[in-house]
Amino acid sequence: MNKNGLSSFLLGLGVGIGLGILFAPKSGEETRGMIRNKAGEGADYLKQRGSDIQQTASEWVEKGKDALGRQRSNLADAVEAGKQAYRDTVNRQPQPAESETT
Repeated sequence: MNKNGLSSFLLGLGVGIGLGILFAPKSGEETRGMIRNKAGEGADYLKQRGSDIQQTASEWVEKGKDALGRQRSNLADAVEAGKQAYRDTVNRQPQPAESETT
């Protein structure tokens, strides 16, 4: 949506809300109370969703840390196994060569 289209949409939204309030079947006090309640419900909903999202993100971070720790441990074990294999190969006693008899 371009800038003019967004402006037109917001203007239409404002006019619609204004007309809705003007011709509402309830009194002004009741309408303001209803708007106040709905705004409070919306704020509560947003707070709850924000809290849920934060908790989910924290769980993902913890799972990521656990996976990273496991990978780090596996890598350290693999490096140590490689070092040990190298040491075993270097320190192996040379076998006497078998002489070929013909």
